[in-house]
Amino acid sequence: MAKGKKRKVAPGDIASNRTASHKYEFLDKYEAGLVLQGTEVKALRESGAQLKDGFASIRDGEIWLYNVHIPPYAPASRDNHEPERPRKLLLNRREIDAISGRTVERGLTLVPTRLYFKDSRAKVEIALAKGKDRFDKRESLKRKDQERDVQRALRDAGR
Repeated sequence: MAKGKKRKVAPGDIASNRTASHKYEFLDKYEAGLVLQGTEVKALRESGAQLKDGFASIRDGEIWLYNVHIPPYAPASRDNHEPERPRKLLLNRREIDAISGRTVERGLTLVPTRLYFKDSRAKVEIALAKGKDRFDKRESLKRKDQERDVQRALRDAGR
């Protein structure tokens, strides 16, 4: 892997939140559209974004995405967007109602996991997540190590 390049989940991804899978246990995933300004789309195509501290919440029956950093677009120096402004997510009313019911009832959170282009539209994948305890984190790391050891043994046995 080249130095300075970030590893992404899928080939078409703009950004992925790999730390979220360590901190949270994902229950459901939803694909949502993003309401963006023109310079934000160009900045996404050029240099990407950062989802690390991002989260989503429900306000007035709409879902909003917070703390997602989309860097300013250099050629549009005066007419640039604010890098970490709240962005509205586009979902069906049924999905919004289901998400709001589950977040209020069980105390779950909404975490953005990936940001990508589907056709020409920017999409974000949000996950309904439950926070992991320290024990759960250790357990998942142990499971990953075991799977890696099994794969390595199978690969070496095939030689």
